Amino acid sequence: MFRSIHVLSGETLFERAPQPYADFAQDLAELRRRQSRFAALPVTGRTALLLELADKLAQKRDVLAKMVCEEVGRCLRECEAELDKSVELIRYYAHLSPELLAHKTIATQASLSQVRFEPLGVVLAVMPWNYPVWQVLRFAVPALCAGNACVVKPAPSVARVTEALFDLVHEDLPMMAAWLAADDVLHAIEGCDALAFTGSTETGRLLAGHAGRSLKKSVLELGGSNPFIVLADADLAQAAKDACYSRFRDAGQSCNAAKRIIVEEAVADRFSELFLAECGRLQTGDPMRPETTLAPLHREDLRDKVHAQVVDALVNGARALCGGKIPEGPGWFYPATVLADVNPACRVYHEEVFGPVAVLMRAADAEAAVALANDNPFGLGAAIYTANEQAGWRYAEKLQTGAVFINRHTSSDLRLPFGGVKASGYGRELSEFGLYEFVNVKSYWQK
Repeated sequence: MFRSIHVLSGETLFERAPQPYADFAQDLAELRRRQSRFAALPVTGRTALLLELADKLAQKRDVLAKMVCEEVGRCLRECEAELDKSVELIRYYAHLSPELLAHKTIATQASLSQVRFEPLGVVLAVMPWNYPVWQVLRFAVPALCAGNACVVKPAPSVARVTEALFDLVHEDLPMMAAWLAADDVLHAIEGCDALAFTGSTETGRLLAGHAGRSLKKSVLELGGSNPFIVLADADLAQAAKDACYSRFRDAGQSCNAAKRIIVEEAVADRFSELFLAECGRLQTGDPMRPETTLAPLHREDLRDKVHAQVVDALVNGARALCGGKIPEGPGWFYPATVLADVNPACRVYHEEVFGPVAVLMRAADAEAAVALANDNPFGLGAAIYTANEQAGWRYAEKLQTGAVFINRHTSSDLRLPFGGVKASGYGRELSEFGLYEFVNVKSYWQK
């Protein structure tokens, strides 16, 4: 069942039953016909339809942000930022695509040789709940610019905002929601031409394996356990402020957040004091209120999972410097929690913690900090704080991640590729590299 629930009251906001697969198959056949007509348009014809969607999103920004706040649980200003960034994303690709998708003539012995970028067809996206507008559009906009059709299987708990988003889509844009039961998703992969997935590593392995057996291209944006490295010469006050913001924004429910904060031993005590002071300033409460800085988690089972990871760490020798207990009262709140003395026996040493829990670690020196950062299955992003920028770049090259930020917390930028390595997946979204993921890079040669 697709069901949106208010994170504070528990009220059901919206629900709908999964559609029979036969109905989906009919919709998919019609979508393929629409995709053929859409792909025949010039790039500027496609982007004009997307710009119309951007205008509608801007007009509905406040309504959609409130929906996201109610059913995801993030602070309202964070939801508003998601809508603003989504509008910016569409306009960015509308401006960029005509140039990047233009035929490229290559000098060879032929009278004419070209590289052209042609759509793959229909791309299926299996999407998460935490950014229900941004995640959908981050995948769909570049795919549509390239002439593909998009099928979006939303997370069941954000059905209401998903339907509201698709209500804004022009009928000439070949994009549809797939209200499929989980068991039908594998079948849907076979009926489409490529796969995009954002979510857990475990589910990513399952879906990508099925796509591989069908020889379908896939792009996976999976979990992250991003290291936030603080070297001894860093601006400790700024590093503590940024670490707190990165770890606890969105109630800690972001794959790209700082999760393991690794500090050189020489400044570890001072940094810990500054970091805990920043954590103490967080205000838990109704995410609609402007003063709230730590919102509830999205679902009760997700809170239970986070707490189980914390309890496991404490049993295995870690200490809670703050937090670590489930509060009483309505809403799935969890306090800002900082764990010290975490060791490899603790689940949080290896696992992603998708909630407001920071792991505070010490390293003897910069080399040890990098080694500790890399001693993890994930490789999405990392941050390094240091006054020596040359050293920052040198250590950044040693980190096994898809992105490194020097003197800034991890984030995403429309102009830079986003994605990871190791258990964080493969392929890239955003920038020109995201535009080229779902195209047939086709060579033409004329004698």
